[in-house]
Amino acid sequence: MESLKELYKIGRGPSSSHTMGPARAAAEFAKSYPAATRFRIVLYGSLALTGKGHLTDRAVIDAFAPIPAEVDFNVTRSDLPHPNTLEFFAYKGEALLGSEVWLSVGGGTVRRATEAGTVAKNQYPFRNFSEIMRYCKEKGCTLEQVAYDYEDADIKDFLREIWKAMRAGIRRGLVAEGKLPGTLGVDRKAKILFETVAPDEEPEEREKRLLCAFAFATSEENAGGGIIVTAPTCGASGILPAVLYYLSNKHGFSEERVLAALATAGIIGLVVKQNASVSGAEAGCQAEVGTATAMAAAAVCRLFGASVTETEYAAEIALEHQLGLTCDPVGGYVQIPCIERNAVASLRALSAAELSRVLTGTRKISFDTVVRTMYETGKDLSARYRETSEGGLAVLYKSCD
Repeated sequence: MESLKELYKIGRGPSSSHTMGPARAAAEFAKSYPAATRFRIVLYGSLALTGKGHLTDRAVIDAFAPIPAEVDFNVTRSDLPHPNTLEFFAYKGEALLGSEVWLSVGGGTVRRATEAGTVAKNQYPFRNFSEIMRYCKEKGCTLEQVAYDYEDADIKDFLREIWKAMRAGIRRGLVAEGKLPGTLGVDRKAKILFETVAPDEEPEEREKRLLCAFAFATSEENAGGGIIVTAPTCGASGILPAVLYYLSNKHGFSEERVLAALATAGIIGLVVKQNASVSGAEAGCQAEVGTATAMAAAAVCRLFGASVTETEYAAEIALEHQLGLTCDPVGGYVQIPCIERNAVASLRALSAAELSRVLTGTRKISFDTVVRTMYETGKDLSARYRETSEGGLAVLYKSCD
């Protein structure tokens, strides 16, 4: 499995696959052609179909600046090595210096097409959760200790920066007002949700409102092109921060415990990334929001001292009940249904953790099984429901204004 540093990335929204990844690829490509006087980028697949709404063109143009670049959207080519494929061309005047095909494989991770069949650098010797579970039993340790054992010595400092960025994103989102960019005219709602929480509300209702406000805050920051943390992607970036922020404020958990929860959630995310996908273009929103919900449920378990077995069950419940979740962003924007979906998933994460606490001894499905099922389900989903905006809400949407 890869490092947590490849899972959690601080960057600009609205999409890790469509903005962060392509921008990283563009920057790497530019290094190979310092003599170039202009660049051309061709976007294919999901990048072409939803690139305008996801600001992909702006991301790659900015990455090549100050060298001028032009972007073409090829929506017809289908023989692609990955749904998020892009091709770069470097020119000196009219002369072509060279070209490369890159893949944005989810969570801001990119690879050259020539590297598509290669295995990413492994930080951990584990292939799946069952091997991690075996390690924990042999060592008598929790999941965050697995991360601390195998990551670099600065991993806690890294997680501390991730937690700082998550909190900052929520705080910005809670005070921001106005409409999000784009043609949909979507209003920011986090501030409204937060300010309408009443002191005399029933505790359960207050919890739901606050949790949703925090999820909306990060998701709206993401949709507005603000700085957020992939967890595991930009489109699902509101879930884990909302859960951690709410519970840490409510219970006064130490930073050390929150970092442990982040590490625990990260292990869950890495298992999915290793054995399936966190890309909505490759496996639907179950790969993004489903994975994020599983990560958040595992984080809740760690905050409250649950066992590794209970944590696995919580993650399994959270992902299992989002199987088949489609990715059909209206207009190609990471707004409808993405923002509300993050809020609902935050609530689900708490429910999954609570169910696992009571029912762990009755479980029949392993986390590895549901991860494999998610990936196979994603592969079977029609391409219309995998971040192309060619089906579902993206097609049937009519404003109710």
